Amino acid sequence: MAKKYNWAILGCGKIARKFSNDLKLLPNANLYAAASRSLKNAKDFANELGYEKAFGSYQEMVNDPDVDIVYIATPHSFHLEHTLLCLNHKKAVLCEKAFAMNSKEVKKMISASKENNTFLMEAFWTIFQPQFLKMNEIVKSKELGDLKFIKSDFMFNAEFDPNKRLYNIDLGAGSLLDIGIYPIFTSLFFLGKPFKIKTIANIRSTGVEDSITMLFGYKNGAMSVLTSSFESSCKNETELCFENGFIKVERKLAEPILMNKNGSDQFVDYDTISGEGYELEASHVMECLDNDLIESPVLPLSFSLDLMEILDAVRKDAGIIFPNHD
Repeated sequence: MAKKYNWAILGCGKIARKFSNDLKLLPNANLYAAASRSLKNAKDFANELGYEKAFGSYQEMVNDPDVDIVYIATPHSFHLEHTLLCLNHKKAVLCEKAFAMNSKEVKKMISASKENNTFLMEAFWTIFQPQFLKMNEIVKSKELGDLKFIKSDFMFNAEFDPNKRLYNIDLGAGSLLDIGIYPIFTSLFFLGKPFKIKTIANIRSTGVEDSITMLFGYKNGAMSVLTSSFESSCKNETELCFENGFIKVERKLAEPILMNKNGSDQFVDYDTISGEGYELEASHVMECLDNDLIESPVLPLSFSLDLMEILDAVRKDAGIIFPNHD
């Protein structure tokens, strides 16, 4: 019989609510505790989602000996602080993306995981999704030849409000760390780290980037064109272009994969899921803990560090600065 793990939520916002609903789908996951800087918020969240306990401080939560795994869902400007708090109390951590504000912070998080011999993983749910796994299967099969070009977008319209997370520079604002990380993840996963990066960014007077286009060059001649924006709307597609065709998919999880082979179109089926997809990463974390691992073999910490180093390079080229973190 599989061990049951007590999950705690650190940060009771929108993404934590979605994650919690999917956590209920897993028989070996117990919704144990919710923690917020406000006890009222924690109690409201716990009552709504069915957690056993509520804490009005993060310190109280990590002091509870029965907490096994903490899902960190605070803004990325707090990820270093909150991850270190949990790891130093021997709590396994699944931390939302962006993993941190820069690669220096990620290195500190990785060091803390190793020093405490405690599990740490970035909550990059994409890598566990059946849609993404099927795309990877097609790439690795070489059915369409070698991968030569990636186009990937993530855009939506957001109201400009410097006091809210998306535009608050102190919280790591901008489309790059919030949604631009997805197209970059795709390029890194399929093509590796680029050797050349060029960017064009729209940076507001407050210093916040709200739209950016990135061009990645690879030594084998492959290229990626990646865009994120809070000012535009589009289908949010990813297209992988090969020697003998392409595959295209919309960012919505349930959308079919269009494959074109030698000019002929077909739709590719893949497995369905019962939740919104967060249950897959949560299940993987518990599987890793069952096997006494402190990092994931599917999403290793070296990958998360590579991803953050690319984000650092993009910010440097674009002139994006986070005053309290650079």
